[in-house]
Amino acid sequence: MSTSEPGPVVEDLGLDAEEQRPDLILVVDDDQDIASFVEFNLKVHGFEVIRARDGQEALDLMEEHRPDLALVDWMMPRMDGVELIRNLRADPLTSALPVIMLTARSMTVDKVVGLTTGADDYLTKPFDTAELIARVSTTLRRNKEFREVSPLTGLPGNARVRREIIDRIRSGGDYSVGYIDIDRFKSVNDVYGFDRGDEFITAMARSLQRASASTGKPSIFLGHIGGDDFVFICHPDQVLPLTKSMVTDFESAADRLYDAKDAQRGYIEVPDRRGNKQRAALVTLSIGVAQATADGRQFTDPRMVIAVASEMKKVAKSQPGSYVAIDRRRNEAKDEDQTPI
Repeated sequence: MSTSEPGPVVEDLGLDAEEQRPDLILVVDDDQDIASFVEFNLKVHGFEVIRARDGQEALDLMEEHRPDLALVDWMMPRMDGVELIRNLRADPLTSALPVIMLTARSMTVDKVVGLTTGADDYLTKPFDTAELIARVSTTLRRNKEFREVSPLTGLPGNARVRREIIDRIRSGGDYSVGYIDIDRFKSVNDVYGFDRGDEFITAMARSLQRASASTGKPSIFLGHIGGDDFVFICHPDQVLPLTKSMVTDFESAADRLYDAKDAQRGYIEVPDRRGNKQRAALVTLSIGVAQATADGRQFTDPRMVIAVASEMKKVAKSQPGSYVAIDRRRNEAKDEDQTPI
């Protein structure tokens, strides 16, 4: 294992901050008094609001706006709430839009109809303002958390990773951010197909989770930012125990995922464009680590943390086998420390 300092700033892992804006709520209700009441209370609590008088007008607004959540009344002219929800769920652009149904119907059978149609929650009129805000906030949070989780590994994705780094920066404590890449992963996909490739990615996630559990407290944050790229965030003292355990576990798991003959000979044969077979070594891990410590380097921007970890990953990739490259700069000074596994 080697530690080294980075060169020029490189890739940012696609984690640049999007422009921050309040959540946009679409209120669909033909009763303008209720719609005005809902709009007022939502705005007081920091939401942006657009309104529609019925389901058809709501669908027309969807062409121009992309709300984060819709509050939909059941009984409306032209197109009622149930039909609107069916239309939303049938359109790929709005199929995942969270919807809360507003209605005076309080019978269980009515609630079942609304929920089975595709509503995420149900609010019976008259409703309390605090309950309205709580249900809107909870539904939005639940939807965002779902969208931010990798469906393959169950680990948090880009947006959650970025927020975690921001939290560490704000806390002012010591932390390390590691960027993990599976070397020669494309060869696995080319030879075995994407299904087998997914098994390697799943194995990587499990190895990370087992290594994190064995490393102990404080808790280690794990993220999957797409493809064969993973992130961990931990205390600097945890980096070496975590990465050693992870590398050992993953390489053992990966060996079992290869065909027996390939694992035994230590390489796979990858056909090139001319049909010639090229040898590709078995997968290893390249890990780049950025560190912030009280007596060392400090960061004020999550993009810089990510850039440094990415640079160090490139350093690791230049070395044979599984390799960890850790940035240990002290402000502008450059320190190098060679630590073999």
